Amino acid sequence: MPDPAALLTAPGAVTGLGPLPGEDPRAAARMVLADLGEDPHLPHLPQLPARGPGADPVGRTAALLVDLAVDLQPAGWRFVDAPGRDHHRARAFLANDLDEFAEAADGWGGPLVVQVLGPWSLLAGVELTRGELAASDHGARRDVVTSLAEGVAQHVADVRRLVPGARVVVQVDEPSIPAVLAGRLPTASGYGTLRAVHEPEVRAGLREVLDAVRRAGAEPVVRVAVQDAPFALVREAGAAGIALDVTALDDRGWESVAATVEDGVRLWAGVAPVAGDLPSTADLRDRVRVPWRQVGLPAAALAGVVLTPVSGLAAMSPDAVRPLLRRLREAGAALEESTAD
Repeated sequence: MPDPAALLTAPGAVTGLGPLPGEDPRAAARMVLADLGEDPHLPHLPQLPARGPGADPVGRTAALLVDLAVDLQPAGWRFVDAPGRDHHRARAFLANDLDEFAEAADGWGGPLVVQVLGPWSLLAGVELTRGELAASDHGARRDVVTSLAEGVAQHVADVRRLVPGARVVVQVDEPSIPAVLAGRLPTASGYGTLRAVHEPEVRAGLREVLDAVRRAGAEPVVRVAVQDAPFALVREAGAAGIALDVTALDDRGWESVAATVEDGVRLWAGVAPVAGDLPSTADLRDRVRVPWRQVGLPAAALAGVVLTPVSGLAAMSPDAVRPLLRRLREAGAALEESTAD
């Protein structure tokens, strides 16, 4: 297996976070490879949620589950006894996306980022047959964790088969962990909240999926929301990297970043906004460089930081995506220069 540090990043690296505007997977794959397919950057398998149900994060990840099926109900995705039209559509979207990327990437070798929802955010996004979220039931939690671990491993194998030169990084999105831990997920009635899940169970469930990623020959990066970001839990679960919007961090948040980096976890720093005016190259660079220095991290360690947008790009105008990625690449190069400061 490649050295994790070399696989996750190289000095000045940039990546996207998966979602892009539009509905054409071939055009999206070509754009990603054109803008992020050169060293040191990390291209990603595009997601195109504008196509509708099944291309959304929950449906797309649920399509990976082994021996569990989902269907789309008026209230959202729900587990069902057998796969139906919605489940098959989600699987078809994912298979087509991978086929189109493989064709566009013919003969190419290098890192490739694929995105999935983590087990706890998936459990917070799919209902049981009785209408409560799957996170409410201990047996469902166990089954979904196991099924997702197996499904993600199969997905990595499919990616490596279709794109033989790919060195796969799995971006595991877990925005719902704080709500799961704090008991903030709503009940079916909307008048109450589900009981909190204890931290050891949450950590163990995430670790099971991350371990499956590694056994499949890939490296896991966990993406979290800034509010109540579970830095310690992500470290203890075995993530090789953590991704988040660093522009929303306060001093305490940056201290947690420092502890995470010092523990050997790589930082994927969200710095580029997806709305409004695009900041200058220097501004994007300094959104990492300045607080990095303030918390006492060494300048040389900036070589391990990957710059990203603050979120997925699906809501952006297609004409705005490439300028944003170009500016991010410029900021990545400027950040690399800072490692010698």
